[in-house]
Amino acid sequence: MIDLRHIETFFWVASLGSFRAASEKLNTTQPAISQRIASLESDLGVRLFERDARGVTLTGKGHELLSHAERMLQVRRDMMQAAREQNVMSGTLRMGVAETIVQTWLPALIEHVHAAYPALVLQIEVDTTHVLRGQLLARQIDLAFLMGPVREARVENVPLCTYPLAWVASPRLDLGPEPLTLARVGQLPVITYPSSSSPYRAVQDMLVRAGVAPRMYGSASLSMVVRMTLDCIGTSVIAPVFLGKELASGELRLLSVQADPLPDLAFTATWVEGPDSHAARAIARLAQRAAADHERQRDAAQGGESASRQAS
Repeated sequence: MIDLRHIETFFWVASLGSFRAASEKLNTTQPAISQRIASLESDLGVRLFERDARGVTLTGKGHELLSHAERMLQVRRDMMQAAREQNVMSGTLRMGVAETIVQTWLPALIEHVHAAYPALVLQIEVDTTHVLRGQLLARQIDLAFLMGPVREARVENVPLCTYPLAWVASPRLDLGPEPLTLARVGQLPVITYPSSSSPYRAVQDMLVRAGVAPRMYGSASLSMVVRMTLDCIGTSVIAPVFLGKELASGELRLLSVQADPLPDLAFTATWVEGPDSHAARAIARLAQRAAADHERQRDAAQGGESASRQAS
């Protein structure tokens, strides 16, 4: 009879690309991994991996059997989950988060997770979408909230929220009458998301097409972008969803610029589907709830402000 541990070992060696990475994932030794693979190959009567100095690669038969192994592990996971109450989910979930989410509804999500799954520990990394995507595909994190979706095999994406971008500046910055031309905006640096991001590329392309030599400062730190904008270093292109305080106080203002519409920031909860992805799916559902709650609260606050202005 085939040992399910050997099936699991086969799956992780194939997914991670090496015996060493699989041994770390399964908390065992490389010789133990090698022995399990050898036993599985003997039981099946086929060679699953080609081994050379560069590592291991799946054989043709290994590719064919990998989907069967994944289904077997998923059935085991589903059976174990069905036998337990939902709120006993435990362990550690490695989660990567874009800073826009940190600045909006991440604290509410953490509260939801703690209430629903008190035994689950969140290990949170904050980084750019470009970095988070690489970490997710390398299985260094289990779940990512990023500008998605990620179109790769076995990767699942669920929509979370969409935030518009806007041109923003300090009112102390003398830009002249509005609407501003891109030529006028381009006389000063434009501060935005990092150079690997879609907003940076969209603004850069917009300026180039307008005949403006772009001077752009890209930063992975949104607090840095806001600080530089407050200090009148230039204008910025950023999602104003978390600038309520600065806009209400008049420290920052939205600009009217004669240009093509800026792209929205569309965020997804994204993970690699597999036998250990139940926690990622569960937290993704909670993230959708937290994002929707945040949107409702923001709409209600904006409606209240509008009514107050009309009354006055």
